[in-house]
Amino acid sequence: MKFFSGRRFILGSLALLCAANLTALPARAAHNTRQFIENFGNKLVAIVNSPIPLSEKKEQVLPLIQQNVDIDAIGRYCLGRYWKVATPEQQKEYIGLFHQVLVNAITDKLGDYRGVSFTIGNVTKSGDDESVDATLVRPQQPPATMQWIISNASGTDKVVDVVGEGASLRLTQRQDYSSYIARNGGNVGALINALKRQIAHHTPDAH
Repeated sequence: MKFFSGRRFILGSLALLCAANLTALPARAAHNTRQFIENFGNKLVAIVNSPIPLSEKKEQVLPLIQQNVDIDAIGRYCLGRYWKVATPEQQKEYIGLFHQVLVNAITDKLGDYRGVSFTIGNVTKSGDDESVDATLVRPQQPPATMQWIISNASGTDKVVDVVGEGASLRLTQRQDYSSYIARNGGNVGALINALKRQIAHHTPDAH
């Protein structure tokens, strides 16, 4: 079973922040969130628009993802109630595998980012987090609207979710993970093995 694949993997559009029109952000609504997106986006645009090979772009984008996306928090959320069922050893192994799967899914899409525009709209509260409205425009495709969920729970702003077409990335993935574990007798190890197989058979898109 393959996770984080296809159109539903909305977080793969993460690097499209590089084309953001940040002037649309309300100045007083979320200054810290605006600064976070600007800093993140400016670094990404320099990499994505550079003439270096795709393999080098992936190497340079990797630390930005690790710094600006709360991968551990997303991973725990995706495992849902099974996080407490897993042993400490399984938790550690799962988080390590989750990092690899998530990063692979994002970096594999870097070659798609050509001729794209990305505009930012309102910044609003979403529980304890902040939601940033955005519209993605790609050549010969209809505009796609989404919301970026930014959390400051760790003391610094980090991306914790993306909502597109009414679906939350992390909620959808949690449902998939829970369903897979349930079909395998509630065994978290079954999911860990599935993630290992996905990583072992990982073949990056050729762009």
